Amino acid sequence: MAQPQSLTDHELTVLLSEGDSTAYTILYERYFGVLYLHARKKIRDSEEARDAVQDTFISLWKNKLNIDASKGIAPYLYTSLRNRIIDFFAKQDINSRYISSFSEFDKETYCTTDHLIREKQLIEIIDKEISGLPPRMKEIFGLSRKEHLSHKEIAEQLGLSEHTVRTQVKQALRLLRNRLGFLLYLYLITRY
Repeated sequence: MAQPQSLTDHELTVLLSEGDSTAYTILYERYFGVLYLHARKKIRDSEEARDAVQDTFISLWKNKLNIDASKGIAPYLYTSLRNRIIDFFAKQDINSRYISSFSEFDKETYCTTDHLIREKQLIEIIDKEISGLPPRMKEIFGLSRKEHLSHKEIAEQLGLSEHTVRTQVKQALRLLRNRLGFLLYLYLITRY
């Protein structure tokens, strides 16, 4: 048998459809870079692009038994990635509409005493969850959301790279979203 790295895409696809994990690994290593670059051009966010490519490969493994080797693996991967990119933009559009409608609702709503009490309680819950973040993440998140500093300003102030700041803010939002749920998360990103 030939060295696994020297096998053609067709041969690897046949092996993959038989459940060969080595073939999967080789295809992953062969295509991850080009798929990532393609996704990065479209999405313009490196983490989201990486997630889209990862999801593409997860889908490849889950559907390995149904892949038609005669059609080639590259078209399958690019089609799968295209669908994930479309899903990403659809999700972004839905989130934007939710946030927009939530903001409009908030502007039009008359604040009653009950509403103010609930808002105060909600802020306390959010502040408690923020205080539970790791110290550096909490500091960066506070500068971003409470002080309204840009990623660049925070990076300069703390002597970090903008990428590190952006990553810390995203991770903080993910943690808070997981802990607080979607509705509180919406409130958090519109208020803080």
